[in-house]
Order: sequence, then C-alpha cells, then structure tokens
Amino acid sequence: MGEQSKTIIDADSQAYMRKRNGTFKRWSKLLLRSKTGTVGLLIVLFIVFVAVFAPLLAPYNPNAINPSSLHVPPSWMEGGSTAHLLGTDNLGRDILSRIIYGSQVSLLVGIAAVLLSGIIGVSIGLISGFYGGFLDNILMRFVDSFLAIPTILFSLVFLAVFGPSIMTLIVVLGLTNWTSYARLVRGEVLSIKERDFVRAARSIGVKNNKIITRHLMPNVISTFIVISTLSVASTIILESSLSFLGLGIQPPTVSWGTVLSDGRDYLATSWWLATFPGIAITITVLGIIFLGDWLRDVLDPRTK
Repeated sequence: MGEQSKTIIDADSQAYMRKRNGTFKRWSKLLLRSKTGTVGLLIVLFIVFVAVFAPLLAPYNPNAINPSSLHVPPSWMEGGSTAHLLGTDNLGRDILSRIIYGSQVSLLVGIAAVLLSGIIGVSIGLISGFYGGFLDNILMRFVDSFLAIPTILFSLVFLAVFGPSIMTLIVVLGLTNWTSYARLVRGEVLSIKERDFVRAARSIGVKNNKIITRHLMPNVISTFIVISTLSVASTIILESSLSFLGLGIQPPTVSWGTVLSDGRDYLATSWWLATFPGIAITITVLGIIFLGDWLRDVLDPRTK
C-alpha cells in the first residue's frame, strides 16, 4: 500500500512539473513564434561559440604588443588596415582579438557567479519556505539585512580585502545576487507545499529532505532558470564595471571590462578602444535579456 501511495505521489508531482515546464516540442514552437526569443537565443549561441573557439577565431594573441601599430583606426577609416579590422590600442594590441578572448572571462564569471548565487539562494529559499515558523523568520531577516548592503560598496570592500582575481570576483558577485533567488523560491515553495502531492507525501511518512529534493526542488527549477538567465546579464555588467574601476579582472587576463578600461583615457582621440567592447557587452546583455524574457513567458505561470 505504501509503495502504491508513493507511486501516486510521484505521478502527481511529475504531472504538475510537466504542466509548468511543457515539453521540448512546445518550447521549440513557442521559440519560433517569438522574434525576440529567437534573436536572443541566436545571440547567446553566437557569443558562446566565439568564447569556446576564441583561440581559433582570434587573428592575434590578445596581449601581443606591436609598437609599429599604435592607435591604428578600424579598417574602414582613413589610416586603417585590414590586418586589424577593429583597430589597435595604445600598445598596438588588436582590439578584435581582445574582444574575442574577453568573451571567455566575461561569460565564465557571469555564469559561475550566477550558479553560486543560485545554489545559495535556492537552498535558503527551499529551507525557509518548507519549514516556516521561527527558522523562516530568521532566514528572511538575514536576507533583508543583506539587501540593505549596497552591492557596489560590498564588492569594492571584498575585493580590496581579498585582492582582485577571477575567483574572488566570482565569489563576490555570487554573494551579492543570491537574495533574489531566496525570496522568489521561498514564495514558490509556500504555494507548492500546500498541494495535494506534498500533503500525501507527508501523510505516508516521507522524510522532509526527500520531499524537498524530489517534490519541491523540481518544481522551482523553472523559477531558477528565469532568474538565472536575467541575472547573467546584470552580472556581466557588474563584472565589467568592477574591471573598469581596476578592481575586477587584472592584466594580462583579458575581459570586456579591462578592454573598456584601457580605452577610457583615449575616448577623444581613439574612440574605438572603448566603443567596440562596449558594443560587445551591450549586444550580449540584450541577447540574454531577450532570451530571459522568452523563458519567463514560457515558464512563469503568472504571465500566462
């Protein structure tokens, strides 16, 4: 009888998850209907392709200095060269190659920081929403306290104390974005835990940790995906901002923020140094936002 009850509970839980997430075929059909979603997906796939195959696509080493080619303008301008399509910087380094290689670090930091945020936020949200009571109050007050800390100020202090590097940048960006996951996941859990399949699981003595991992977690994955997609965009911007201020990625490692920072002193004379990495950031962020908006429409039941 117990096994039969568990089978019924699992079937109900899986049916609810399928209803919310849909099938791959349905997603594909909805994606093709959404112009912004399609454009966003194509942009994201292109940026990922560039980052993965950067060594093959970049015409030069991003840190190769060429004293004979300082401040060469883009190829279509007077004095430009087809050898450097987007021009060179104050050290003769090829801008196109630096942008291509910069995509690796910017995407790595953005995705890794969001995963860290998700792990922390989803875990706290699941525990807080499921157990409720005193534990819920303590965890939510902790979240509120963390929200009161200015993100930029916290990031600057953290990086000043522990030193700027890729790892510390991922950690600080992950620690500044987890609160949104915790609050939204908690809200989802408060609703889901009152559904029949969760009540039935409790009635037959299923342990709390199994209820959380087998019944609650799969049903908040859609919320995590939507938040994560949009958070990657804001994280890339924040990473670029910190690198621009000199507290993010440090030379000789190349990121879009460092390339942008290198060109800030030459905006009046060599505008391309800062313009093209800025365009790369803008296009990438727009693509992620477009894709995130489409995922929100598909996965979030409140928009249906």
